Amino acid sequence: MTSSLHVDPSNADAAKAWDGDEGAYWAAHAEHFDRTVGAFHADFMDAAAIESGDQVLDVGCGTGQTTRDAARLAVSGGAYGVDLSAQMIALARRLAAADGLFNARFEQADVQIHAFADASFDVVISRTGAMFFGDPPVAFRNIARALRPGGRLVLLSWQGPRPNEWIRELSGALAAGRGLPSPPPEAPGPFALSDPDRINSVLTAAGFTSIQLHARTGPMWFGDDSDDAYPFVLGLLGWMLQGLDEGGRARAHENLRRTLAAHDTGHGVLYKSATWTTSAQRPVGRGDR
Repeated sequence: MTSSLHVDPSNADAAKAWDGDEGAYWAAHAEHFDRTVGAFHADFMDAAAIESGDQVLDVGCGTGQTTRDAARLAVSGGAYGVDLSAQMIALARRLAAADGLFNARFEQADVQIHAFADASFDVVISRTGAMFFGDPPVAFRNIARALRPGGRLVLLSWQGPRPNEWIRELSGALAAGRGLPSPPPEAPGPFALSDPDRINSVLTAAGFTSIQLHARTGPMWFGDDSDDAYPFVLGLLGWMLQGLDEGGRARAHENLRRTLAAHDTGHGVLYKSATWTTSAQRPVGRGDR
């Protein structure tokens, strides 16, 4: 982990992963990861409704696809991407420079504690990043402070495991018959913002209003074919093989090959998936009018 990165204690484990091997893997496979959620990207950006003069904060920007697209829309404004991963931020900067997007800037930072200027952004977006906050109430309060009165927050998060075939099938294959324990529903992870009641509760407590959730379904893409998807998924979820003996590992690998082959459509390895697009607003107070 980069020694200069200051994080909230609740994000220490996440920082070790995202600013370590996990972040390096995402940076090395940036285009692949962007394609996995490609079915939701356009609708998410449409929901953000970014205008030409907006200043946009992209939370958990990763390698910066959403930041770059925000910068293209905010042509006389700008987009600011933040993430825990130095590797992904470095790649995001290179990609934005290559595209000539000089109104896109990036910083390695912990959103929970970063000292954003008050009321400095018109829009805050986060595409599958906000689920990993160690302390969501603290993070969203800090985000709300950074938004101008009347500013918009737009999040993309996963619905629960039931409608997300990809996580059930892939984790089930690599479990190789073991009953792996599920993390607590509010623990940082893919499904931390899957419960609409929790989303409403956390955002309301942070001071947001006009909270709306829209359900989306679409295919999750993992590779051009099963041979392409196999090493990618192993790199993403291979940690699940820990604790397996040689026979168990062999079963897990065979299970993974089997499910990937079953979902090889001839135009990509596709699994059913479901998300929430959540929009909210920082209210305008009497003194802000």
